[in-house]
Amino acid sequence: MVILLAYLIVVPLIGMIGTSFEVCRSDTRIIGKPSGSFTTFYWKKLFASSLSHKLFYVPFMNSLLVAASASIIAILLGSIFAWLMVRTDIPCKNFFSIALLVPYMVPSWSLSLSWLSVFKNRRIGGAQGFLSYLGIATPDWIAYGPVAIILVLGIHYYAYAYLLVSSALRSINSELEEMGQIIGASKRMILRKVTFPLVMPAILSSVILTFTKCMGTFGVPAFLGTKVKYYTISTTLYSAMKSGQKGIGFAVALALIIFASITVFTNQMIIGKRKSYATIGGKGGRSTLISLGKWNKPIFIMIVIFLILFVFFPILIMAYETFLLKPGDFSLKNLTLQHWIGKSDLSINSGEPGILTNPKFLTYTWNTLKLTLITAIVGTIMGQILGYIAARGRATASGKFIEQLVFIPYLIPSIGFGAMYLALFAKAKSIILFGYQITLIPSLYGTFALLVLISVVKHLPFASRAGTSNMMQISYELEEAAQINGAKFFRRFKSIIFPLSKGGFWSGFMLIFISIIKELDLIILLMTPKQQTLSYMAYSFSMESLDQLSNSVALVLFIIIFTVYWLASKFAKADISKGF
Repeated sequence: MVILLAYLIVVPLIGMIGTSFEVCRSDTRIIGKPSGSFTTFYWKKLFASSLSHKLFYVPFMNSLLVAASASIIAILLGSIFAWLMVRTDIPCKNFFSIALLVPYMVPSWSLSLSWLSVFKNRRIGGAQGFLSYLGIATPDWIAYGPVAIILVLGIHYYAYAYLLVSSALRSINSELEEMGQIIGASKRMILRKVTFPLVMPAILSSVILTFTKCMGTFGVPAFLGTKVKYYTISTTLYSAMKSGQKGIGFAVALALIIFASITVFTNQMIIGKRKSYATIGGKGGRSTLISLGKWNKPIFIMIVIFLILFVFFPILIMAYETFLLKPGDFSLKNLTLQHWIGKSDLSINSGEPGILTNPKFLTYTWNTLKLTLITAIVGTIMGQILGYIAARGRATASGKFIEQLVFIPYLIPSIGFGAMYLALFAKAKSIILFGYQITLIPSLYGTFALLVLISVVKHLPFASRAGTSNMMQISYELEEAAQINGAKFFRRFKSIIFPLSKGGFWSGFMLIFISIIKELDLIILLMTPKQQTLSYMAYSFSMESLDQLSNSVALVLFIIIFTVYWLASKFAKADISKGF
C-alpha cells in the first residue's frame, strides 16, 4: 500500500513541482532556453511581475473572500440544523433529515443554474430570470459576482457541517448536559460551556473541509463569475491551462495546494492543543431530547421556509425552465418538450436536438455511470482495506504512516489535483534497465483509465476514513478466534470483516458515488470529446448560453443521484452520515 500510494499521490505531486520549473515548448522563444530546461520564469511571472496582480493576487483575494464568507454561512447553517435534528424535539425529523441533504445531492454548479433561473436579468446574460419576468428588478450584484457565488456555495456546503456535527452530537451522552441543568445553568450556558466544546473538533473539521473545497471550486465561479469578469484562483488556473500557459497553470495549482496545506495543518494544531473530552464511556449513555417549548412551532416554520426558498423553489424553477421554448418567458403558452425530445432545429438551441434524442447525451450518460460505478466500487474496496490497515495498525509506525499518506489528496483542491495528473500522465516516461525499456509512467491523457484513476485517488481520504470508522467498530477478538482455528488473512476478511462491515461499505459507496457523479472541478482539465460526462455537457451548454439544455442535463443528474440514494437507503441501509 505504501508503494501504491506513493506512486499515485507523491510521484504526481513531485512531477508537477518539477514541471513548473521546466520551459514549455510554446515558451522557448520568450524565455530563450530549450524546451525542458530549468527556469524560474513562471514563478517570477506569477509573483513578481507586472502581470502578477491580474494573474494571481486579485484572483487569490477573490477566492479567499468567497471561501471565508461561504464557510461562515455553511458552518452556521449546518451546525444549527444538526443541533435541532439531533438534540431537540423538533417534529418531522425523518423528512427534514432527507430534505436538508438535497443541496449536497445537487451539484454545486447545478445550484448556480438554479440561481440564474431565478435571479438573472436582461442586462447580463441575455434572457431574464423568473423574478424579472414577474416585474421584480434584480440588481446585477445579486445575479452574478461574489454575493451570488458566496450564497450558492454556502447553501451547497452546509450539508458537510450538518453531517459532521450531527455525528458528533449523537455521540454525546445527554447526562453531561443534564448535570448543567441540575446546578442551575441556563440552556444558553449549557450550549456554550458543554455542548459547543464537545463538538468543536467536528466544527473545525467542517470549517477546513468547506474552506478548502470553496478555495478550489471551479463550477460555481465559472457560471456566476466569468460573465462579469470576477475571477477566482480556480478559474484563473483553468484559463491558463486552456490557453496553453501550462507553466503558469502548474505554478498556480501549486500555490493553491500550499495554501490549502497550511490551512489544514493550522486546523490540526488548533485541535491538538485544545482540551479533549471523552463522550463515550464504559457505562453506556442515553440521549434525552431538549424541549424547544414555545419556540418549537416558530423554528419548525423557519426550517420549512428555508427549505422552500433555498432548496425546493430554485430546483423547481430550474426544472420548469427546461420546458420553456423561449428563455425568459415563463408563461404557459411558451411550454414545450423541445429541449427533451425535440429534433434538431437551427432556429432553436443552435441546432442541438432535445437531450433524450441527442446521441451525445446517451454516450455521456454511459460515460458518467461507468465512471461513477467503477470509481465507487474500486474506491470503497480500497477504502475498506486502508481503513483496516489504519484501524489495526494505529499503534504501529506503518499504520500511522499509511493514515497520513492517504490524507494528502484531501489537501489538494480538485482542479489542482487534475492539473497534477495532467502533468504526470500527458506523456510516457521510460527507463532502460538491463537493455530493456520499462515504462514507469504510461501516457494516459485522453483515456477513460485516467479519469477512473484520478477519481479513485482523490476520494481515498473519504473512503479510508469511512473504512477506518467501520473497522474500529469490529472487535479484534473475532479475528483472533478465527486465527486460532487456522483461518488466513483473506479468509478472515471475506468471512468475518466484510459481512460485518456491509452497512459501512454501502455508506462509503454512496459517499463516493454522489461525489463522483456530480464532479466537474476534478476532471475538467482532463476532458476529451470521447470521454465527456454529463457534468461537462451541462457546463458546455451553459458556456454556449443554451440554458434550457444545461438545466435539463442537471435535472437528469439530480434524478439519478436521488434515486440511487433512495434505493441504497431503503434496501442496503446506506447512510452517508456514517461515511462522514
